[in-house]
Amino acid sequence: MRKGLVIIIFISLLVSAGVNAQSLYPGQYADKLKVSNAVPVKAEAFDLQAVRLLPGRFYENMQRDSAWMMSISADRLLHSFRTTAGVWAGMEGGYMTVKKLGGWESLDCELRGHTTGHMLSASALMYASTGNECFKAKGDSLVAGLAQVQKAHGNGYLSAYPEGLIDRNIKGQRVWAPWYTLHKIMSGLIDQYLYAGNETALEVASSMGNWAYDKVSGLSEETRRLMLRNEFGGMPEAFWNLYSLTADPRHRFLAEWFYHNDVIDPLHEGREDFGTKHTNTFIPKVLAEAREYELTGAAESRLAADFFWHEMVAHHTFAPGCSSDKEHFFDPEHMSKHVTGYTGETCCTYNMLKLSRHLFCWTASSEVADYYEQALYNQILGQQDPSTGMVTYFLPLKSGSHKVYSTPENSFWCCVGSGFENHSKYAEAIYYHNSDSLYVNLFIPSQMEWKDKGLKLVQTTSFPEEDKTVLTLSCDRTVRTTVMLRYPSWSGKPEVKVNGRKVPVKKTADGYIPVSRSWKNGDRIEVRYPMSFRLERLADNPSQAALFYGPVLLAGRLGTEGFTGCQPDSDPSQYNDYYKYDYHIPEGLDTVLDVDIEDLENSIRRVSGLDFETAGGDRLSPLYDIHRERYVVYWNLK
Repeated sequence: MRKGLVIIIFISLLVSAGVNAQSLYPGQYADKLKVSNAVPVKAEAFDLQAVRLLPGRFYENMQRDSAWMMSISADRLLHSFRTTAGVWAGMEGGYMTVKKLGGWESLDCELRGHTTGHMLSASALMYASTGNECFKAKGDSLVAGLAQVQKAHGNGYLSAYPEGLIDRNIKGQRVWAPWYTLHKIMSGLIDQYLYAGNETALEVASSMGNWAYDKVSGLSEETRRLMLRNEFGGMPEAFWNLYSLTADPRHRFLAEWFYHNDVIDPLHEGREDFGTKHTNTFIPKVLAEAREYELTGAAESRLAADFFWHEMVAHHTFAPGCSSDKEHFFDPEHMSKHVTGYTGETCCTYNMLKLSRHLFCWTASSEVADYYEQALYNQILGQQDPSTGMVTYFLPLKSGSHKVYSTPENSFWCCVGSGFENHSKYAEAIYYHNSDSLYVNLFIPSQMEWKDKGLKLVQTTSFPEEDKTVLTLSCDRTVRTTVMLRYPSWSGKPEVKVNGRKVPVKKTADGYIPVSRSWKNGDRIEVRYPMSFRLERLADNPSQAALFYGPVLLAGRLGTEGFTGCQPDSDPSQYNDYYKYDYHIPEGLDTVLDVDIEDLENSIRRVSGLDFETAGGDRLSPLYDIHRERYVVYWNLK
């Protein structure tokens, strides 16, 4: 560990237990937390209940996600937990009467239970996002069932697999990531408390934390380092979050105990040492650094998180905003060699968006918001198949490949779990605020209520199909504030009108257009963001490039030639076929972009919406709209 003696930690924390509250993201659910934010921030997040999506593409994804979530009963999600704990006899409501989940949730998989953790989070997020009581009921039933299982274990332990897997991990024996699964369960319980107000969830999570403290606090430093070689997901972030809710020194001890020296120490030194490490194991450890900075003021933790984010976005990120090849880092100087069928693990992007939210609160920088938009539209939105609601594990970028979709009851990969969450929380990053300003970061149909100001806002838009958005404000009294409109890096000079009259456009150093006035009920802001085509070349191979229109990544449609069997769906009879998928890519697919590189605007014509066609007949559509056929993202240039 990198911190001081445990006794010092205990004394100092007992003194600070009564300070004001702080939230997961600065500004959220402050009344529920017992440890205050230790650092100033430039922007705060709204409670998720304050923002509602309005009809549009994101809303449609959320509806499909909710249908899939509700189709999986609580009894099925709890079955493996109850079986392991002996809560139910096999004939009484267990093995003989509950249809068992497959894939990574099967009874012989050492990761079983992780989906239940994600479902706890997703149902809480969906409840906060919609107010629909069915999601509250689902979450409550899961929490009640898990509390029963924990009671049966008798020592605070809670999982769908026996505690012996943790013992194997401590001994350095081979086991498939038991702490990874515990992280999902604990985080899900914390989300149930924060977003859905379930008090029992916090009690169960606290008991899990106390069990973990008893389990590891007496281990040697050698054993700790050996144990942490196995994937443990976001355990340190979860314990920082739990500590913020409880002010229990044991929970802070655990957050620091799970500090991974080999991964984080180089970041503290400002050194890129990613190598070929597992990307989605890496990012959650940086999230813990972000939470440590917010809760303790540790400057080195902020520097580590900030350095990592900028290194990732600048050197390790593909055009859709995703990262990794076969789940791992690689030498960015050879990026073109890693444009494969196994790029872009969705969980990595899920976690990068979480990290981006922390950085935005610290900086209120449009640079961070630009990346968030890039990844949200070009990977997350298109993760879900509109025809089935199923989701992808990877975002393949190899020319001629296609998205591979999960199955309703047999896949349950990590990206299925984070996928349940992805499509339940679209409202979380549209707006931010501080005492003086309201930030409009994303152009998504939505409504927002800023209770402290007595201000409501409705955003009406068909963005990105059109280049404008309209903000209509309502208030019972005049409200003096500044609306900070994001000035995207991809836009030409925006045009802003207030109540039909143009206002000067002045870009701040942080990349925003401030519009300050005393707002009255019915005031209307109209913003137009000119879009154009641009190429984003691979750094190590400038003859290959992705094509953007504004923030939207356009891909070439290549049809379905060569599809066989289950393509493009995953085959549940094949073990983890997403990872060894044969795309059967036909020879001779046209991957040359037939345009005048110096005059893209006149080389491409709009067909309808965001569908385009080149002079040579290449059919282009947003990558998020291409499903169940092959595509090309990185074109060969003439």
